Amino acid sequence: MQIIADFHIHSRFSRATSQAITVENLAKWAKIKGINVIGTGDFTHPQWLKELKENLIPAEKGFYVYKNDEELLKNNNQLNDKVTRFVLTVETSHIYTKNNRGRRIHLLILAPSFEAVDKINTELSWTSNLHSDGRPILGMDIIDFTKLVLTNDENCLVVPAHIWTPWYSIFGSMSGFDSLEEAFGEMTPYIFAIETGLSSDPLMNWRLSSLDKVYLVSNSDAHSLEKIAREANVFELEKLDYFEILNVLKNKSLDDKNQSKSKLIETLEFYPEEGKYHFDGHRLCKISFSPKETKAHNGICPVCNKPLTIGVLNRVEALADRQEDFIPENAIPFKSLIPLEEIIAQSLKVNSQTKKVSEIYFKLCEKFNGELNILLNLDLKELENEGYYDLSLGINRMRQGKVIKIPGYDGEYGKIKVFEENFEALTPQTSLF
Repeated sequence: MQIIADFHIHSRFSRATSQAITVENLAKWAKIKGINVIGTGDFTHPQWLKELKENLIPAEKGFYVYKNDEELLKNNNQLNDKVTRFVLTVETSHIYTKNNRGRRIHLLILAPSFEAVDKINTELSWTSNLHSDGRPILGMDIIDFTKLVLTNDENCLVVPAHIWTPWYSIFGSMSGFDSLEEAFGEMTPYIFAIETGLSSDPLMNWRLSSLDKVYLVSNSDAHSLEKIAREANVFELEKLDYFEILNVLKNKSLDDKNQSKSKLIETLEFYPEEGKYHFDGHRLCKISFSPKETKAHNGICPVCNKPLTIGVLNRVEALADRQEDFIPENAIPFKSLIPLEEIIAQSLKVNSQTKKVSEIYFKLCEKFNGELNILLNLDLKELENEGYYDLSLGINRMRQGKVIKIPGYDGEYGKIKVFEENFEALTPQTSLF
């Protein structure tokens, strides 16, 4: 069976997150988006953990489902494949000093059970305040933390999060390391996957031969319900449970002779230029530079004469040992997507936050089995039959990679456009029904 999973999200108990994030709404929005497995986020936060325990019931091994899902049981108690599965996850923030340099690293943790979560939380509570933020701030070296997690349950998974983000990541230009080995030391063999983040895609990461031994996974890092599944992972699984995914991610090798039919098929990506830290620059000074331009200015902002925030593309260039566009043998493919609401808005020449865009979005998702199905699989003639000729054109351009890219920088999201500025509608948009 084929499933789509987004492991990295947050609850409303993390900073700068939507108060609408509840277990019920996560289950609902997973269906709107068209994903099968979603992370809970924030399992270290006592209040959120309490809500998770009250609202989730066990499904397959390591998976849970929302207790009020009306389609929970079907066919002799076999779970309906349209019911959202939850996996217990958290992102942790590590701030510490190593080799005379301040480090700020974010990690994504997957756990197979509430029992494992309780053990981890108990140990963390001895030295850390888990109540203050759903993404806990830990003054703990990530080597020691990885040991703590895996000692409590070897079936947990530790994944470096958004590995290129300048401020909080393994390879970040402001506080990161130059290799996984430098960061994780003797625990490096237990790192089986890394998260590419919104500002990079697999093509950029393939330039580092040192990353060939790990899987490149992609998740939304959603702080609101609407952002769920903006990046995700597509698996082919022989059976649906946490341990099947774990076994896939633990067996990465370019010459893998494993005959299991379960595998990571592809990842679904933001266009990396749309990420907030793709280019270098200064947001307040409205300076956005490519790595070449940054070098020409010696890394200094020409407006305020302070050092530029060095973005993901520049950092990849610094660590890469391969040329651009290099593709390793047996590399897992990926698709670059634009959120459906953005394409609808562009086709109507309006802001994506308008009521009209929202109405069309929900009607289309309901009619055509979710956002990702529309973006990836839908025969676009079906949209044209409903009067959405320009939307059909926009999605087709996205699928073909025929887009206009304006890179993000220094915390400012980039823009990916499927229509030129002088675009004129082919046909007036009509109501779906």
